[in-house]
Amino acid sequence: KSEGGGVHRFFEKEMDRHAQMRRDMEIDLRRALATGEFQLHYQPLVDLEQDRIVAFEALLRWQHPVKGMVSPADFIPVAEDIGLIVPLGEWVLREACMQAAAWPSDIKVAVNLSPAQFRSRSLTQTVFSALAQSGLSPLRLELEITESIFLADSEANLATLHQLRDFGVRISMDDFG
Repeated sequence: KSEGGGVHRFFEKEMDRHAQMRRDMEIDLRRALATGEFQLHYQPLVDLEQDRIVAFEALLRWQHPVKGMVSPADFIPVAEDIGLIVPLGEWVLREACMQAAAWPSDIKVAVNLSPAQFRSRSLTQTVFSALAQSGLSPLRLELEITESIFLADSEANLATLHQLRDFGVRISMDDFG
């Protein structure tokens, strides 16, 4: 279909196997969010001048009950395609804020936002709610966004960025270039 009309292709068993694996992944992802199979792992961010950890970046991991650890490279694109990335991202934000609230007060937490999550009308409310529920200071939260959010250059994107920054949340660019 992607090549337009006037062409034909032969069906191959590998195509069906791939489609079935994708469908299984979709079903498993929905169940995983509902049953709490996701975990956060943290990567330290070090200030080399001070020679100390200043923040931890929250990394989403999926511990499948049968398949074991599933690579984010495998499940994140599927979650984006089926619209599960926004509720999954909200879970990550709430959980990271809750866990970081128990850390020393000089340690920040960094959380990645997907472009779909950033476009969500409820993003600022989700951030404010996660901070309020956890008791984490907005000054200790850093949201990592991709450059595509800046490239969109919409008034809504800029307004959201300003609102978050005015509240004290730090914004940084992730995967630049």
